[in-house]
Order: sequence, then structure tokens, then C-alpha cells
Amino acid sequence: MGEVLIEQIVIYGILFVLCAIMILFYLRSKKVSSKVVEKKVAVAKEEGLFEPVSLHPYIDLNTCIGSAACIADCPEKDILGVVDGKATVINTTHCVGHGACFHGCPVEAISLRIGTEKRGVDLPHINQNFETNMKGIYIAGELGGMGLIKNSVEQGQQAIENIIKSKKKPKENVLDVIIVGAGPAGISASLAAKKYGLSSVTFEQDSLGGTVFTFPRAKIVMTAPMDLPLYGKVKLHNTSKDELLNLWKKVISEHNLEIKENTKVENIFPKEDGTFKIVTKLGDEYICNNVLLSIGRRGSPRKLNVPGEDTAKVAYRLLEPERIHDKKIAVVGGGDSAIETALLLKDNNDVTLSYRKDQFSRLKPKNKKKIADCIVNKTINVIFNTNLTSIDKTSITVKYSDTDTESQIDNDLVYIFAGGELPTAFLQKAGVEISKRFGYIMKKHN
Repeated sequence: MGEVLIEQIVIYGILFVLCAIMILFYLRSKKVSSKVVEKKVAVAKEEGLFEPVSLHPYIDLNTCIGSAACIADCPEKDILGVVDGKATVINTTHCVGHGACFHGCPVEAISLRIGTEKRGVDLPHINQNFETNMKGIYIAGELGGMGLIKNSVEQGQQAIENIIKSKKKPKENVLDVIIVGAGPAGISASLAAKKYGLSSVTFEQDSLGGTVFTFPRAKIVMTAPMDLPLYGKVKLHNTSKDELLNLWKKVISEHNLEIKENTKVENIFPKEDGTFKIVTKLGDEYICNNVLLSIGRRGSPRKLNVPGEDTAKVAYRLLEPERIHDKKIAVVGGGDSAIETALLLKDNNDVTLSYRKDQFSRLKPKNKKKIADCIVNKTINVIFNTNLTSIDKTSITVKYSDTDTESQIDNDLVYIFAGGELPTAFLQKAGVEISKRFGYIMKKHN
């Protein structure tokens, strides 16, 4: 009996030691992982990637249990990590706001917010039905703060359904709804309007797809299937922008939607009878009962208004850089977008970067170092103190502000990064109220 007891004590002792070793290894592993994440956070802060610029996860440290479920569910890399048993954000500026972390957290420690305590973000006033303070003007998608493709598709359809529920009386020779923007929300809304028998026209100031095609990556990550009105469930996970564009074209063709590309809506005028007069930049006028705004938050690119800027060789965003080869390219601007565009194009093209000031400022540290190396290695021709003055078919002309002289440069393509004209003034002119929100919690619409 005594020997059996001793054997049991020995066995329990061995098990205890093994458990202790496993726990020590686990704790050591957690500590090492924590240190790795801490270093990533430090680098993100140094490179200006820690501070969020749009919709992002906010972690309640009093609730978080460090399960790492949010990290496992996030399809992006190094957006979230765990430090000392608590989740933390890392490269928050890279977050696309898909909300997978929010849904994956088992203790609801994550909320989705826009703006921070220090940096406010202008947001329009919209209610749970997507209607603004102006009765009959609705907003869905990125402009309202929720820019994920799936969310935007859902909101576009829901906004149309709420327009129907509003029971606003139809009028003769008046469109039921005009949709501004042909991104995911706008296309979904256009399909929903067709589905429910509403008369509609959709305007897109640029090309089909809206802000989806300003994404810097070739592949677009979607975390869940989406339901397109009249089309059904779409399962896209690691989809290229071209594949998504082909899907849009397919549904538009199949259902004969009226979408006017390269047509910018200049003004929305509310009328006394409750309708709206829509005026395009070309001067065309339309009357509608409701307006759905599904435009991006970036607004319109700011133009330099120089001769030749309206030619096909000029662009304000870089799409699919891997397809551009053996071109003489001019990039105009001195911010991170201009620098990153020049860096992406330099290996396969002859790139000239024109900047109006005598040196770069407020660049992310990584971009600052890379462009400095390019200047030394002469892989990018950087010309400071220059202003683009004209664009011709085979060249551009720049003027040097320090010498007041001009120079002509052979050229095939021009990319201009002079900032954007935010849609705030456009909205306010239509009567939509805008407020600056600090750390505003985004609530999911019904």
C-alpha cells in the first residue's frame, strides 16, 4: 500500500513538473511574442503608421482577455497584436475597417471608431435609415464612415429600402432617386432601385468602381460573402480589382442599369416642393424625389489647371503599377502619395519627381530614407523648386521658382498629387450638416 502511494506521489510529481515546464515555456513564448509586437508598435509610431486615419478598431483594455481571436480573424497583416496579455493596434493606418476583429472578439472588447481623441474627422449627420438632416438626401458607404466593400453593398441596398419606406409621393416627370457615386454602395443601390421598380440614374465622376480602385494593392480582401440585389450571393476573398470591375460590368449589363461615368455632380438644389435639382459639371439638369450619396470621403483630386491637364496622359491616382513599363513618367507632388508612386514606378520606368518646395517635409521616415537613397543613386530624377506649367503630347514644361527659368522634359505619363477637395463644401451647400467627431463609435445600421 505504501509503495503504491509512493508511486502515485512520484507520478503526480512528474506531472506537476511537466505542467510547470509547459507553463514556463508558454509564458516565455508569450513574453517573446509580446516583445516582438512592442518592437513593431515602436516602428509603426516612428514611421507614422500607428495613428489611425479612418475607421479603426478601438480596444477596451479593461475588457480584453488577450485571446488573440481578433488577430486570427483579421485578414490584414500586423494591424493588431498582443502585448502583456492585452490586444493592441500596430499599423493602424493600414486598417481597411472590415470589422472582422469586432465580430471575432469573444468578450466584445473591440469597437469600431473613426477619428481619435486628438484628431477629429468630419462626418455628415445621418440617422438609422441613412437619411441626413435634409429630408430626401441619403448617404451610404465610405462617406458615412463605413468603407468596407461588404458594408457598403449592404448599406446601398438598405438606403434604397428606406427610401421606399419613407413613402415619399412620386411625381410626374421626376426620377424617384438619383444615385451619386458608382462604387460598391452606388452599384448596390442602383440594383436595388431596379429591383423595386424605382426610376433612377447613377452618376460617377470618375470610372466604374469608385474608391475601390484607389486601393494601393492589386488584391482586395473581403472577409465574408456579400449579397448583391438582383444578382445574389457573391463569394470573393482574395479578389483583384479587375475581377471586381468585371463583376460590376456584368451585373450592370445584365440588368441594363443607367450609369453615367465621368460625370461629376456639381450641385444639389433642394426645391420648395420637396424635390431636388441636380446639376452636373457639364451643365445638365435632372429633377429627382430623393438623392443617395455614395461617394468617397476623399472627394475630388485637386487640379493644377495648367494647359494640357485634361489629356488622357494625366492621372491623379496610380492603378496597377506592375503593368506600366518603359515609360517616361512625371510625378508631381511632395507628399507620401507622390513619393510612394515614384518608388513603385522607378524600377521599370524613367521617373522624374517634381516638387514645388526646396525639400521634402512631413514624410514617413521610411519614405524619406528611400527617396533620399534614390536621389543619391539617381534612380529617380528629383527636381525641387519646380512648378508644372504645361503638358504636351510628348513632353511637359516646368518652371524653376528659384531661377525663374523653364525646362522642357520628354514625357509619356503624368501623375499629379496636389491633395483632394473634400466633399464637405458640396454637402453643406446642399444643406447637409457636418460635425467633427473625435473617437466616434460607429454603430451598425439595421
